[in-house]
Order: sequence, then structure tokens, then C-alpha cells
Amino acid sequence: MGALPWDTKASPSPPEGFQVVKGNFSRTFLRVGYHKIAEIPVGAQNISIRETVKSRNYLALQTQSSVSIINGNWVIDRPGIFTAVGTQLTYQRPNEIRSRTGESITAPGPLTEDLHVYLIYQQPGPSVYYEYSVPLQNTPPTPEPDTPSHILPLVGPTHPGEEVHQGDVTNNDIIKEKPHPSQVSYTWTKSGHAECSTTCGTVCLVCVCVCVCVSAHLPGRRQVLWECVEKDSQATVPADLCDPALKPTNREEDCNTQSCPAYWDVGEWSECSRRCGPGTQHRQVICRQVTDVHANGTETSVTVAPELCGLPDRPVTKSTCQLKICSQWDIRSEWSPCSVPCGVGQRSREVVCVSNQGDVEEDEECNMNLKPETLQNCDMGACARSWFTSLWSQRCSAECGRGNRTRTTVCLIDHVTDLPLDSCEGERPTEATSCDSGPCQNRLEWYTGPWGQCSAECGNGTQTRNVACIFSNNGHMEIVDHLKCSSLSQPVTAQLCRLKPCGVQWYVTEWSACSRSCDGGYRVREVRCLADNIVPSDHCDPSLTPESREACNTQPCLAEINPSCSDQYHNCMVVVQARLCIYPYYRRVCCASCSRAHKTYPSSFQKNHIRR
Repeated sequence: MGALPWDTKASPSPPEGFQVVKGNFSRTFLRVGYHKIAEIPVGAQNISIRETVKSRNYLALQTQSSVSIINGNWVIDRPGIFTAVGTQLTYQRPNEIRSRTGESITAPGPLTEDLHVYLIYQQPGPSVYYEYSVPLQNTPPTPEPDTPSHILPLVGPTHPGEEVHQGDVTNNDIIKEKPHPSQVSYTWTKSGHAECSTTCGTVCLVCVCVCVCVSAHLPGRRQVLWECVEKDSQATVPADLCDPALKPTNREEDCNTQSCPAYWDVGEWSECSRRCGPGTQHRQVICRQVTDVHANGTETSVTVAPELCGLPDRPVTKSTCQLKICSQWDIRSEWSPCSVPCGVGQRSREVVCVSNQGDVEEDEECNMNLKPETLQNCDMGACARSWFTSLWSQRCSAECGRGNRTRTTVCLIDHVTDLPLDSCEGERPTEATSCDSGPCQNRLEWYTGPWGQCSAECGNGTQTRNVACIFSNNGHMEIVDHLKCSSLSQPVTAQLCRLKPCGVQWYVTEWSACSRSCDGGYRVREVRCLADNIVPSDHCDPSLTPESREACNTQPCLAEINPSCSDQYHNCMVVVQARLCIYPYYRRVCCASCSRAHKTYPSSFQKNHIRR
């Protein structure tokens, strides 16, 4: 199946063994939706489909078997590479707002299945050009006829796209013999002009002061071309027959003086405002006008007033969209039985989120605000309230004499709920009854007094109680020696107690050893502020900070000196200051001074000094 018949023609110069088919689809108005514009057959190669005018219409592709490839089912795909029908199809959609290039789809082929080309119509005036090559079926290529070498055209080179046909050349085109220079005269004449620098007049913004700018219209410029001709026949001759001094200088002239029209620059549509269901999308539409055309073909434009583009023709900036049909909530079960046989309970049911294909999805894919309730209260009526009692205890509260046995009483609803004791009707059953364990004769037992006061106002402390050994005989009790109750388990007399947390408070370590044994030394300890959980804190009262250093051993040192021990030199104090008493010689000649020094310094200091 080949291309559709409208505006379709075969290329005049197909490659050997192939035929190039081209076509252009354009309509003024169509119904919004999908419209087939071409069918590209199996085996087609070098496929090119493109919009000639940028619009908010979209191209779409489908196989002969109605399988969507690009932009099917009202879902617009992102640009990229798609693999189908035996080839890779490259889908491009320029995103720049200043770009005037429309969508395009290209593929190298060959196709393994017919390809159907569609246009998703949304904006009037669509224009799509397509081209592809198909192999010839048993049709050999026709060779081009040779042009005789003695025939040359007298006119200049043809413009791009024009062709010189053999039938257009006549005998008058043969170059005649050149006349003698003395018999003819030659002159310079205008032969044409170069290409214009712009396709239309550009606009230049000229600022006449800091805050006032005006627009100036600048036409294009082109160079005038000159050639040497014979005056009489006006035939073109070589340039060296004319006088170079008389040749006019190449000058420029204005061209394409008409102003460049303002145009609507249309940006890409934004993402749909909703992931499913009807939504909206927006795009930017700006009125622009070309200010400069560069040598490489690019243009520079500026934003102008929308009125210059024609407000009635302004493209829409807001459109409806729908990426897919939204998933819906589906109730999968009836309400379950109530959770209680009487009173108020709950019942439940299963609710799931289902796609339009019937698949169960995550709850987030559905509208959570519209989810049917899955739990519901249910009232099964009033429940009976009854007194229940436990069994009587087996032991009497007294090991001898009269005592009590007990049981527990509760108010229940259907054996389930424990209610306040005043909720049941009727008289509350008794919870104690008397019992007799027999007469108390010659019985020893420990008697415990009440616990005393806690030793600490806060934090951890201890409390004690008195324990006595009692001898009982028919109601008569006597305190006896503890040893008589030694065969019985003695109750504890002390236990830990804690009234309340202390909060932050100061903690100290034990004092260190004194730095001197006499004549005044000092000792130190570490002080820290800690919270209840033994974590360092800064909230202790600074005025109550315990001392971390204090004086010690303030008594004077009384050296016990052997009468036979005396200093033999008057400068023994220098020996002591120089720490020379560790040597036997100096201890002997300065015996008294070294003995006093030994009594003064602590032993740890002397050991450290000796090690040095």
C-alpha cells in the first residue's frame, strides 16, 4: 500500500533501484482528533515526516494491525527513540519557545510492516511533509541523455532548483565568431545583484536617552553586479574587452524593504495538571519580531506588543488534557459480623483501588478523599451485667486462732468487660469470711514493726524497722531472745527507699592525699553537676558549688636530728635546693640539712625526684 494520493509525487531523480515518494498534507480546518495522512508500505527506507509549520498539533504512528507506536490512545509520548516495524523511529519535538521547527519522525528502514501516519488535529492550518524511498519492481533505471559538447547556454548559471533541458537550446545559442575590436565598442552594464542580506526589513531599537527608546526600520542590503557587453547587441563578452577604469564600483542598494512581520512564538505544553482524568495544561505564547538575521541563518528577535501579531489570531494558552482514566474504588465484600455479641463493637469490609483494566493498585492511585469507609461501629443492644466472684482462698489469714479467708468480686458484662463495681445491680457479694486455725499454744514467731523514715529527702535512701521474737501461749505474748526464733526465717530490717527524684545536684569524689606531710600542703577532689540520669548538667546552683581544694597538714615540721649528724659546710642549704641530697657524699657532709629536707618533702615527691 503506497502513500495517499493528495499532493504526492515521485522524485525526478531517484537513486538507482529506488523511487522517492514525497507528499505534503495541508488542510485549513479539520475535526479535532486523529486523521490519517499517509500509509508507508513495507520495504520503505529513508523515511522522513515533519511539520513544516510549528503548531500544537501532534504526529502519531500506528501499524497496519492497529498497534499504536507513537502518541496513541490520546497519550502524548515524550520525544525519544521507538523500536517498531523492523526499524528505529526517532521522534523529536523542539522544546525551545523561540524555535520555529515543528515535530518530526525519521527512520532508516526498511519497514517490515505497513506504517500508518496520523495527525492529531488541534490547531487550524496543519502542514506536514513526508518523504520515503521504495525499491523499483523489475523496472530498470533510465539513463540521462548526454548533452552535445558544442552547445552552451548564453545565459548565466541557473538558480537552485532550475534545470536546463535539452529542448530549450537552439542554434542561436552557439557562440559566434568574435568581431574585430576596432569595429565594435563595449560598455559596462548592470547584470543583476547578489542575495539580499535579510529576507525582510529588520527593526533596530535606538535609545535616544537613558529611558526613551524608539524603533528604526532597517531594510536589507545587497551588492549590484556588473558585466561587460557589446553596445549594439548587448551580448556578454569577456570583462577584459571593457575599460577597467570605466567600470562602476560595486555599490550596495536597499532590498526587502518590507518589515518583518511579528509572529506568535509558541512554547511547549506543560505537564498535565492531573495524572488521570480531565486536567489542564498551559503554554507560553509571546509576540516576537525579528531584529537581526545573521550570516549563518539564525535570527535575533525581541518581544513586542501582542497587538502587532493580531490578538484574534493568538494561539490558545490553556487546553484540556487526560493522560489516562482514573482508577476507582471497588467494594469487594459485605460488612463482617459485629465484633461483640452485645453492646457497641465494630464491623469491617474490604475496599480496594482498581484500574480501568481491572487490576488492583496501590491506594494512592485512587482519590483518598472518596474512599468508602472500611470500618463501622455496630450496636448489638444492651448487655447483661452480673456479679462474678473468685473461689475462696484455701489458707486462713492466721496460723493459729481466728482469721479470715478472702475472694475477689467483679462486675462483668457477658464475661468480657470489667466494669466499675457500682455498675451491677443487686447486692455486692461478700469478699471475706472468718476461719479458725485452732488455739495458739507455745508458739514462736517474728513480729515486725512499721518501716521508719527514709534516710534521704530525694534520690536513693534507706529505711529500717524493728524485729522482735514473740512467744505466744493462749493469747499471752512475750518478747524473748532472738536466738529462740533462729529456726524461723527472719524478716529483713532495712530496705532501699526513694521519695522523689532529686533533679540536678553536685557530686564530689573522695579527697586526694595531702601534698605535704607538714608545714601546710593541699588536697583536691573532683566536683561535677549531674542530673538524675547521671548526665552532666549546667543547672546546679553555682553558690552551692563544693570546694575542690583545701589546705591540709598545716602543723610545722619537727626534724628529728641525730646529735652526731651535723653540717660540715656553711652552704648546705644550696645543696638541699639543688636536690643533691640523693648522693651519699652530700648526705654525709650536709647531714642535718638533708635530714630536715627528707622529713619535709613527701615520699612520692622524693621518689619522683630520684627517678629524675
